[in-house]
Amino acid sequence: MNIAAAVSTAGVDRRNSSTVRDSSDVNKLGYHGDLHDFDTIDNSAFQIKGPLLQHSLCLHCGSGSSVGEEVTGDSLVVSGRVAGDPVPALCRPTPANFLPAISSMASSYRDRFPHYNLTHSLSLPWRPSTYYKAASNWPTLDPYCTRSQRVSESTMLPFVSNRTTLFTRYTPDDWYRSNLTNFQESNTSRHNSERLRVDTSRLIQDKYQQTRKTQADSTQNLGERVNDIGFWKSEIIHELDAMIGETNELTDIKKRLERALMETEAPLQVARECLFHREKRMGIDLVHDEVEKELLTEVDIILCCQERMKLYLDKAIAQLAANRAAQHELEKDLSDKQSAYRIDDKCHHLRNTSDGVSYFRGVERVDATVSVPESWAKFTDDNILRSQSERAASAKLRDDIQNVLVVTANEMWNQFNKANLAFTNRIAETADAKNKIQTHLAKTLQEIFQTEMSIESIKKAIMEKSAFLKVAQTRLDERTRRPNIELCRDMAQLRLVNEVYEVDDTIQTLQQRLRDAEDTLQSLAHTKATLEHDLAIKANSLYIDQDKCMSMRRSFPSTLRLVGFC
Repeated sequence: MNIAAAVSTAGVDRRNSSTVRDSSDVNKLGYHGDLHDFDTIDNSAFQIKGPLLQHSLCLHCGSGSSVGEEVTGDSLVVSGRVAGDPVPALCRPTPANFLPAISSMASSYRDRFPHYNLTHSLSLPWRPSTYYKAASNWPTLDPYCTRSQRVSESTMLPFVSNRTTLFTRYTPDDWYRSNLTNFQESNTSRHNSERLRVDTSRLIQDKYQQTRKTQADSTQNLGERVNDIGFWKSEIIHELDAMIGETNELTDIKKRLERALMETEAPLQVARECLFHREKRMGIDLVHDEVEKELLTEVDIILCCQERMKLYLDKAIAQLAANRAAQHELEKDLSDKQSAYRIDDKCHHLRNTSDGVSYFRGVERVDATVSVPESWAKFTDDNILRSQSERAASAKLRDDIQNVLVVTANEMWNQFNKANLAFTNRIAETADAKNKIQTHLAKTLQEIFQTEMSIESIKKAIMEKSAFLKVAQTRLDERTRRPNIELCRDMAQLRLVNEVYEVDDTIQTLQQRLRDAEDTLQSLAHTKATLEHDLAIKANSLYIDQDKCMSMRRSFPSTLRLVGFC
């Protein structure tokens, strides 16, 4: 290895990057190449970290000595030795042209690896510390150092600084041994280079095959992932279609339930109006009869049916909300699955020659995953199970609502028929009572007429008897004027007295009969009034039950409307 090991700039912050300030600094390092060669020197052997003293480098062994000038940087590593290490005792400086210039060798390493310009600070938290760790095995210039040691062990003339004559430094044996050593080192270097080339070629082929296999495995895994996503996507679509259909059916039966609930308002209003009108019955007809009982029962049944309908309507609304929530989760999961399917399918079809492939530094260290395959599959499976559970509950609720609609319609219709039957019976009873009252009233009127005629005949008889009484009393009065002895109680006198008594008794009897007839007439008149009032009551009851109530109850909703159909 030679001094062409490069200065790395990748692991040093740009603000503190190690730079050689001028050409004299480079010369002090023993480097005779161009300054621009430092831009392309490999970063595996030369790094600058921390403020140290600049050193002059020995090209034979890589050792250095301090020249006492501070170098701006972080650390200095040259051929495995750090500046400031003790210099070997047998190593001596050699001419600078013993090895080729660094600039000519550095050009062969130029562009060996792609250079990435870092646009961000290397002190960011995502920067791993393992990327720019210094080499643990320092490269050395041992062959050159060994050769120098062997040369130094040979016989050398003492060095005289102020000599006046020219002395040779080495013997011919030293020169031949040096050449032989160089030849051997050249063979060894070429052998090592050839072995390295063969190993490198084999390594390249192995890594190429390994890379292709890894990429094929990744492509296969992406294909399997795409298939898994497609499977779950189809399952979600199937379940989503079923859920949408179930939601629509539940919405339809909910609307039917709402219409049926609205249809119950009319029968309830009719029943309440019937009860209200029947409160206008008068007198004895204001009775808690069978009709009123059936109407009250009808009101209670309609209210109970409404309560059940409202209860199931609330359940339907809650179930629709649950269905829409499950549907939303399925739609959201389906949207995510579609996005993931599109992305993974694109990744599955990416090839080395595809457009859009590029470097994304550090992306492999970004772990944005939130699930594992088991939890990923369980999430979708839970959404589908939840949707299936809600669909089953929705179907059961639909059946319950259908049953409630049928049961409530039958109950209301049955009670409606019972109430109508009670109305019919009551109307018939009232009409019969009314007819009987009318018959009795006619008879009473006839009796009143006859009683009045009897009273007139009695009065006429009394008037007739008055004349007889007057004659008899007049006769008696005239006979009281007889003189003296002529006032005799003869048969005529006695008969006249008896006649007066008889006529008067007859008149008294007739007057008593007249009073009795008049009393009877008063009683008949009262009976007539009672019958007429009762007849009016019955007529009013018939009007209420037959004309008002039964006319309203003819418009009771049909069974189809009571179960929610238009």
